[in-house]
Order: sequence, then structure tokens, then C-alpha cells
Amino acid sequence: MTEIMFLKSLLEITMLICFGAAWPISIYKSWTSRSSRGKSLLFLVVIIVGYLAGIGKCLLDGATHWSVVALYVVNVTMVSIDTLLYFRNEALEKKTAEIR
Repeated sequence: MTEIMFLKSLLEITMLICFGAAWPISIYKSWTSRSSRGKSLLFLVVIIVGYLAGIGKCLLDGATHWSVVALYVVNVTMVSIDTLLYFRNEALEKKTAEIR
């Protein structure tokens, strides 16, 4: 791997780590709050599509280091978990509203 390719991968890894650092906190808050308030389904879907596009780019670019792809997969998994929690929380809120 040339120096410039290494630097490109290092910058992409840094970006993915920084973006990915927020998702565990978001998942925890979604799990414990049992509320979908403050969440945007459209935002979550756009983020998932962006990460999938990043994975596609890595697969088409044969020079991409495997660790970059792994970070994309980890991030898209975390956003997907948060999206599933969004639907769970929506159902819980609907159930609570029906009881009242």
C-alpha cells in the first residue's frame, strides 16, 4: 500500500471512529428511555444508506484496507439496532396511549 493510500485509509478510519462513537450512547438512550421522541426515522435511514454506500465504495475499490470495511459494518449495525429500537419504542408508546 502506498503512503497516500495508507493516509486515505487512516483518514477514513478516523472519520468512522468519530461518527461511530455516538451510536452506543444513542442505543443506550433509546433502550432505557423506551421513547422514540427526538428520533427521526428518515435520519436513521439516510445514515444507513450512507454507510452502505461507503461499504459499496470499499468493495469496488480494491485498495481499501479491510479495517475500513469492518468499521463501516460495525457502524451500520449500530444504526440498524437504533432503528429497530425506534420501532420498538413507537410500539410501546402506542400501547401506552391505548391503555390511557
